Amino acid sequence: MKVVSFFSGLGGLDKGFLDAGYEIIWANDFDKFAVQTYRANFGSHIVLGDINEILLEDIPDCDVMIGGFPCQPFSMMGQQKGFEDARGTLFFRIAEILDHKIKKGKKPKAVILENVRSLKTHNNGNTYNTIHRILEKELGYRVFCNILNSADYGVPQTRNRTYIVCFHREVAYEFPPVQELDSTLQDLLEREVGDKYFLSDRILPTILSNGTGGYKAKSEIDLKVARPLCATMAKMHRACQDNYVTQNGRIRRLTPRECARLQGFEDTFVIPVSDCQAYKQFGNAVTVNVSRAVAWSVKETLKKMGEWTE
Repeated sequence: MKVVSFFSGLGGLDKGFLDAGYEIIWANDFDKFAVQTYRANFGSHIVLGDINEILLEDIPDCDVMIGGFPCQPFSMMGQQKGFEDARGTLFFRIAEILDHKIKKGKKPKAVILENVRSLKTHNNGNTYNTIHRILEKELGYRVFCNILNSADYGVPQTRNRTYIVCFHREVAYEFPPVQELDSTLQDLLEREVGDKYFLSDRILPTILSNGTGGYKAKSEIDLKVARPLCATMAKMHRACQDNYVTQNGRIRRLTPRECARLQGFEDTFVIPVSDCQAYKQFGNAVTVNVSRAVAWSVKETLKKMGEWTE
């Protein structure tokens, strides 16, 4: 099955589909550092550039279309501007691409989209209702939606994300069943790390505080299941938001390799960028374990439909 991937980042969503036997023939992202990481691990089929500026005719036909379209407009951590934000309109670009394929007679058999947990509730549900209406009423897809947590698919990280799975005709589909978590954050820690990852005595009181002024939240470290990795980890937020662990009697932040593990990437995954860029990329990434589980469930459904091709 040939797959086209949008907003690919460092390739978390793509990796899951590759593991399930799909072929990624074309990918795209506008972040040059994310594209650098993607190319170092998956190949040169990723195109650097703004998807709004890429000609529709230059996007290849495919069997399956995937994409974790930018979440900032819908995130609970942002201002939740939704479609009022230019980035929010990127979903409409996906719809435009799909419409172009349909008019050519090259309608993808399945479309898989990923976004933040709050997508369905943003703006009293109007944002998701618009997305659902466009996919189902205007583009003719059967739409399924669910919130999946990385901790339910073998990764010790609480990371709830919305998955929208669409098929080009009527079909019965079930999201992949949850799995028992048999590992902890501590199981994924590196045994020897550089001194730069340890917190200084000067910054410790700030990191471990429960907040100031009108913002109060409980700070905890050494969690068994990690908090959600975020794109701004390089800024070292308080321990009520970021993950910190104790090692050899000292408190430290997570390393980029540990963040990679918390997103389901094997240690063979190449990290060719700076720590700052790596934190951003892994904080934005789709967890490979969840992507792979969804990819397999879509594959099984396509097989039942008689439409899976190697």
